[in-house]
Amino acid sequence: MSAISTEGLSLGYGETMIIDELNVSIPKGEITVFIGSNGCGKSTLLRSLARLMKPMGGSVLLEGHSIAKLPTKEVAKQLAILPQGPEAPEGLTVHQLVKQGRYPYQNWLKQWSKQDEEAVNRALKSTKMEDLADRTVDSLSGGQRQRAWIAMTLAQETDIILLDEPTTYLDMTHQIEILDLLFDLNEKEQRTIVMVLHDLNLACRYAHHLVAIKDKTIYAEGRPETVINCDLVKNVFDMNCQVTTDPLFGTPLCIPHGRGRCIVQQAQAETFLAAR
Repeated sequence: MSAISTEGLSLGYGETMIIDELNVSIPKGEITVFIGSNGCGKSTLLRSLARLMKPMGGSVLLEGHSIAKLPTKEVAKQLAILPQGPEAPEGLTVHQLVKQGRYPYQNWLKQWSKQDEEAVNRALKSTKMEDLADRTVDSLSGGQRQRAWIAMTLAQETDIILLDEPTTYLDMTHQIEILDLLFDLNEKEQRTIVMVLHDLNLACRYAHHLVAIKDKTIYAEGRPETVINCDLVKNVFDMNCQVTTDPLFGTPLCIPHGRGRCIVQQAQAETFLAAR
């Protein structure tokens, strides 16, 4: 059974259709990454999977059950989402932020418990934020802040985690740090992770399953090594490239053609050949 899936899902804003009758199945226990050009609907699709957006048509199924019919707290116990660029109230500490992940388990009969505190501590430890627990979120670096938000989603203790561009605004070192953290969570705890990423090479390196979106639907999906080729990159991103193999991980590696530079190099090559 898939962790989460859609059946004839259509999404839009007003009269503008963004996703049209899309069917997708997210493999359980794997890392799935949505790729595509800006504005193709990646983030819109991710939001709909978390029931943050009402479909214009079709349905989202959470482990086979219509997510629209499930109680909100029940959904929150199965699925967590980290939107792009979340903001915490000024003065909120990391520990206080991570505690918010336990909201689905609180009610007037069940107050804060030892189990809740243990979940928070595990989340802080998994994200290496224990030493920063008393720091305010707004005093952290970009990478630390992102780890704090991920800790909050971990404290929610869901089997499925959705992340919208978790590496945005981070430098290369912190991008790898965040993606390594998510990869380890998947490897060690078999969490199902669904992400939107802009960097195609990082998507290929970390994903088990890629979903390329174009023209309001799925253009291609599957394992990176079976999906990524020059034709896909050209058709989905309108970019010419060479696809080779990452020497470290054996995953597809896309080398873009710089349009102006290629024209100059081609002219130089033609001049050289003519001279011979």
